[in-house]
Amino acid sequence: MTYFTSDLHLGHANIIKLCNRPFSSVEEMDETLTANWNARVKDSDNVYILGDLMYRNTIPPNDYLKRLKGKKHLIVGNHDSSWMKNANLDKYFVSVDNLLYIATGKEQCVLCHYPMMSWPHYHKSFMVFGHIHNNTDQAFWKLIEQSDVMFNAGVDVNYFFPVTFDEMVKNNEEFKRKVALGDSI
Repeated sequence: MTYFTSDLHLGHANIIKLCNRPFSSVEEMDETLTANWNARVKDSDNVYILGDLMYRNTIPPNDYLKRLKGKKHLIVGNHDSSWMKNANLDKYFVSVDNLLYIATGKEQCVLCHYPMMSWPHYHKSFMVFGHIHNNTDQAFWKLIEQSDVMFNAGVDVNYFFPVTFDEMVKNNEEFKRKVALGDSI
């Protein structure tokens, strides 16, 4: 099985407030995100992490990484460089890239931490990204909202779980509907 996720921000207490996450502490967030991950992912599964796995964490990166199941592939995000210096990347990741093109069966995807308006093979592939969390205030949101080939892998729109491609599509459609209706996100 193949899963996608992004922007867990393990160890980052302020992300709870910034993204209105339903956690009372960074410890609760970290434990919930880890438990949700391990409830879905088996050691034989591939997990594509589209950046910002940890940020401002006081727990050593390897302590987080050894708890997360699956064959992990990191697409580097803007908050990853500091923890990556202190992690055993070769031990915990199958691959570490800035941009990655993959085929997951019928889907061909370009994976990048940042949403791109144009990408390699755009006419026959999907753009899977992170970075924006559940933010719809920026000008680029209208382009993403209208696109049927761009999907946010972020935990903030995927109910704090790693998701399959089909689940990500469904969750993104639900998120867009909520935004259009003005529902609280």
